[in-house]
Amino acid sequence: MSDEVRTWWSQWPEVEHLGDEALEDLPFGAIKLDAEGKILLYNQAEAVLSGRDAKHVIGKNFFTEVAPCTDVQDFSGRCRDGVAAGELDEVFPYRFDFKMTPTDVWVRLYFSHSTQSAWVFVTRRMGDAAAPIR
Repeated sequence: MSDEVRTWWSQWPEVEHLGDEALEDLPFGAIKLDAEGKILLYNQAEAVLSGRDAKHVIGKNFFTEVAPCTDVQDFSGRCRDGVAAGELDEVFPYRFDFKMTPTDVWVRLYFSHSTQSAWVFVTRRMGDAAAPIR
């Protein structure tokens, strides 16, 4: 991962404390999950990136119902292990390809102690750089 991507993500360490309106205005996808992977929040940037309306995914399991291409050890396994341990802050490249044009992205998985939830942050990948969704 490039220093640019690492710096870009580090600008958002307190994102779980933002209000709903501020989350909607983020230039990257933000998905809040409960401990089982159920979607609690799905912001507008993620809706644009995925082509899915938030009202159709809230309450569904992200890994098995919304993005089954992520139900692999390298993605859902990392998330589940990190949530179970109470320690999760990983960034990695990924390719989303379920019911959409294959899209290369950077993913940040993050566990929030204050909300006891997992966050999946997503932005387009342009080589080693991050590209805002909007």
